[in-house]
This record gives sequence, C-alpha cells and structure tokens, in this order.
Amino acid sequence: MPSTQFFVSGTHTPGDLVTLEGGDARKIRTVLRMRDGEPITIVDSAGTTYHANLVFEGERVGARLQSTLSLAHAGTPRIVVDVAQAVPKGQKMDFVVEKVTELGARVILPFESERSMVGAVGTEKLARWGRLARTAAQQSGRTKVPHIEAPLGYDELLGRFGAYDVVLFAWELAERRPLRETLPALIERADSALVVVGPEGGFTHEEAQLALEQSAKLLWLGEQILRSETAAMVLLSVLNYAK
Repeated sequence: MPSTQFFVSGTHTPGDLVTLEGGDARKIRTVLRMRDGEPITIVDSAGTTYHANLVFEGERVGARLQSTLSLAHAGTPRIVVDVAQAVPKGQKMDFVVEKVTELGARVILPFESERSMVGAVGTEKLARWGRLARTAAQQSGRTKVPHIEAPLGYDELLGRFGAYDVVLFAWELAERRPLRETLPALIERADSALVVVGPEGGFTHEEAQLALEQSAKLLWLGEQILRSETAAMVLLSVLNYAK
C-alpha cells in the first residue's frame, strides 16, 4: 500500500497550513490521485507527527495540520545503529541508502578505503542520497530521516569508533563463528552501535587490524560472500531481530 506520510521543514502546531512541494506534490496529484480534504500524515522537522487534510489551491498542494498522532513505534529504540559504508561503484550506494533507511539506520557514513574504486563524491550526489533517504523514510513510516555525511577517509572513520558502545566490523576473514553465537553478547549492554561494511574488494588485512586496534569487533557473516551493498542490510536485519 503506498505511503501517505510526508515530511515538511520547520516545526509546526495543529492548525498550521503547510505546503508540499516537488516530488511530494506530484505524488499526491498524479500517482496517488488524491483529492482535496483527504487525510494524510505529516511529520515536521522536530519529528512531530500530525493527522492532516489535503488543501488544493490551484496548483498548490497544502495540508492543514490537525491533531498530533501518537505512534506506537515512535519511541527511542533500545540500540541506536549507524552505518558506515565504503562507497561502491556506480549507483549501488543509492540502493544502500534506501535499504538501510528502511531498516532504521540513524546516520549513514560513506567512506573511502584502500580498495574503493570511486571518484570524488560531489554535492549533487550527496543531495541525491538525501532525497532517497527522505523518500525511504516516508515510505517506511519513520519520523526521522537519516543524516548522511560527506565521505570520510579511512583514518577519519577509525577516529569515530570511540563514539559508539560497540563497532561491528563485517569481514569475510574474521573468525568463522555464527552471528547467533557472537552478536548477543556484543550488543547486550550497548546503547549505540556502528555497522562497518567494506568495498567490493573487501577490507585489507591492515585495515582490519587497524579497526581491531580501535576496539572494533570483527564479524563473520556466513559461508556466502556477500556483495558490499548487501552486507549492511543483512547485519541490520539481524540486529533488528536481536535488539
């Protein structure tokens, strides 16, 4: 079923008339074919969720905010999870952004590693990732859009590890122990976790050793070698089950 939840900028109160622009307005008019007065859900920049009704004024698409909406799933998760992803080739990062957003990532940290084969990531690409995250958050009913940082160097990424209770570093050459044996103890007392996924060519031994020295936990994800753009999805899915 198509989502009728939309984000608007700024903070608001019941009674406000807000404007829906660009792709959201086109979706309402041409994809969903909605009519004036129909109910939708609006989320503002503070994460407050409102019942609202559409208001069509010529070409303008607006929504009149009604009462706030209490969502059972809107509370703070037990573990906040961020994802660090080595930027893959082509448009594969688009897929990563969409899927980890749907699976609940709070922050997405693209980074460069020794075997990354990507060029510079400009503001246009970052803006596209932001739009994809916004759309995926709307579709999955989230009240917050993940923040996506500009790509980090590997040394910069290592410097972020200390901000998390646990860093889960996916590596195909880690000790071959199933996640069901290793993960529960790692996240038992953690309030925040960073999932780190390498490039298509995998992490080098040196990169894995540097991560280990920064207290990362090296995790084996199973017999099958996963694509770079699949690994984060797998680990986030397992975390969502376990946490």
